[in-house]
Amino acid sequence: MPYNRLPTISMNAAISPTIEPQAIEDLRALNPDDPNFLREMIDLFVQDVPGRFAEIEQALATADAVLLTRAAHTIKGSCCNFGATNLQRICHEMEMQGKSAAFAEAAATFVTLRAEFALVAETLKQFV
Repeated sequence: MPYNRLPTISMNAAISPTIEPQAIEDLRALNPDDPNFLREMIDLFVQDVPGRFAEIEQALATADAVLLTRAAHTIKGSCCNFGATNLQRICHEMEMQGKSAAFAEAAATFVTLRAEFALVAETLKQFV
């Protein structure tokens, strides 16, 4: 499936964290001689996303479609590194909402995005 054609998920669907173990192994394989590498990658992701959340909040408050789209896209890209497919799909949905300036829908998606990120962050801790 092409990267820009991720399926849209229903925000009413039960969402659980999905971390593809192979994605974690692929990250480890990038620097197998450094046991801290994976931990550092996870830490960077977990520390960066709250800054993107602040951008999303600002974008929603100021109706800034460009900022909303960019912040969601940035998180989506990072999700690929860890195989966080549910989080990636939610980010894709928010990115599309940003592109269409659908701020009310994006605000609702943001609630789901935050909850899913919390689950993903907790799951990622198990890999270090």
